[in-house]
Amino acid sequence: MSKSISIFDTTLRDGTQGEGISLSADDKLKIARKLDELGVHYIEGGIPGSNGKDIEFFKRVQQLNLNAKITAFGSTRRKGSTAQEDANLKRIIESGAQAATLVGKSWDFHVHTALQTTLEENLAMIADSIAYLKQQQMELVFDAEHFFDGYKNNPDYAVSVLRAAKDAGADWLTLCDTNGGTLPHEVYEIVSRLMIELEGASIGIHTHNDCELAVANTLSAVQAGARQVQGTMNGYGERCGNANLCSIIPNLQLKLDYTCIADEQLAQLTNTARYVSEIANVHMPINQPYVGNAAFAHKGGIHVSAILRDSRTYEHIEPERVGNKQRILVSELAGQSNILSKAKEMNLELNPENEETKQIIGKIKDLEHQGYQFEGADASLELLLREANGELSELFVFESFKMLVEKNAGSAVVSEAFVKLRIGGQSIYTAAEGNGPVNALDNALRKALVEHYPSLREMHLSDYKVRVLDETDATASKVRVLIESQNLQDTWSTVGVSANVIEASWEALVDSIRYALLGQKLPAHNQATASGTQGIVNH
Repeated sequence: MSKSISIFDTTLRDGTQGEGISLSADDKLKIARKLDELGVHYIEGGIPGSNGKDIEFFKRVQQLNLNAKITAFGSTRRKGSTAQEDANLKRIIESGAQAATLVGKSWDFHVHTALQTTLEENLAMIADSIAYLKQQQMELVFDAEHFFDGYKNNPDYAVSVLRAAKDAGADWLTLCDTNGGTLPHEVYEIVSRLMIELEGASIGIHTHNDCELAVANTLSAVQAGARQVQGTMNGYGERCGNANLCSIIPNLQLKLDYTCIADEQLAQLTNTARYVSEIANVHMPINQPYVGNAAFAHKGGIHVSAILRDSRTYEHIEPERVGNKQRILVSELAGQSNILSKAKEMNLELNPENEETKQIIGKIKDLEHQGYQFEGADASLELLLREANGELSELFVFESFKMLVEKNAGSAVVSEAFVKLRIGGQSIYTAAEGNGPVNALDNALRKALVEHYPSLREMHLSDYKVRVLDETDATASKVRVLIESQNLQDTWSTVGVSANVIEASWEALVDSIRYALLGQKLPAHNQATASGTQGIVNH
């Protein structure tokens, strides 16, 4: 029978201490709602009173009526004072949170060096603060800061800290590997001893990733008896980050037979991780386990051939269990199976024995050799396959573009693009300015097309990347441009390659427009005069 594990999310508090992460009150509320849908049990919202954003969050989060327990964070009372007089503790009570996390020192070195007080006073600070908040009917999670370092240095005192917190009424005793330097076997041994020494105590674990062991240390603690895990979405946090709940939850639930959240909620894990990444405006590593875009991506031809027979040959779980999906990549390493699988995803029937199929496989490999990268540009690949299958309708014909970039002393750079297209028999010439050459080209192209294809108003570019393919050629190097676009329903990526960054950008830009228009037809008033030349940019 599986055992239940309490999931304590501290993305909104500890996660925001990560470099480059800053969340507004609105951001925090959006993430809190998403975490609640995922099924986490505790959402630590921040430190009440520390800043305007956290004050606003605690006021507004009550209106969301979440199932998760909203938790306020703070430290124990100051030395030489009383809990009743402590402003920090009062703010926790006034926050309206259902639970409180109190952090206290468990390493004697820190008591002497950081707090500059006695070991006895530190124990009194912990006990007084917990007892005071328990009188307010709050659930209390005690975070024993630097516990593992403290235990290794002075085990008797570290355990006495936990006893003081437990006797004062703490509901959870959380062991923190604050510096992130403890190893999994040490965590297992120490937690196992504590389960005997503190019989009946509810133990939690809070680890940091400085040795890239936060997830492993968390699993070790649970296997030794801990029943609450603290962590953040995508492992956000100070220095190297916190334990990543996106790996912890599925590892516990799918590998170790613990129950963390409902199966249908687990299927929302990938969506939640990517949502939080978007709100935090932090790039999500594509190779992140379980939820990354490449977590179930297959590139080598032999691998693809095998997974098409049975996905268990190269996948440790079914990706749908965590809300992810299998992806087949096409590259110079790709075999016939990769191309046929991608075509099947697009509902295209390619006969592997046909000469046309062999030609498109050869063309893709040749383009990859030139520097194109279709594993990161599925939309460009789909256009190639549909073109080879004779499915692309003529929508517009490119004739020319010109660029003007002007810089005068004391003024900003001005970029202007001139684009000439033909839609049916009608020649269209447009000009537009932009914030840089690519933006100007984008604006001019849209200006020419939007009256004929109004759906383009819903589309915009969401990311733009340039990579030098051979740095030995310096400024004459060939470059690869990847453009990500999105509309109200979808996101897609396209690629262009050239020794001229403007031309490479233009290729990726035109592919992006063409993909957005898939399935559409030439406007009725132009069909009568349409020429037979396909409206594409040849790779």
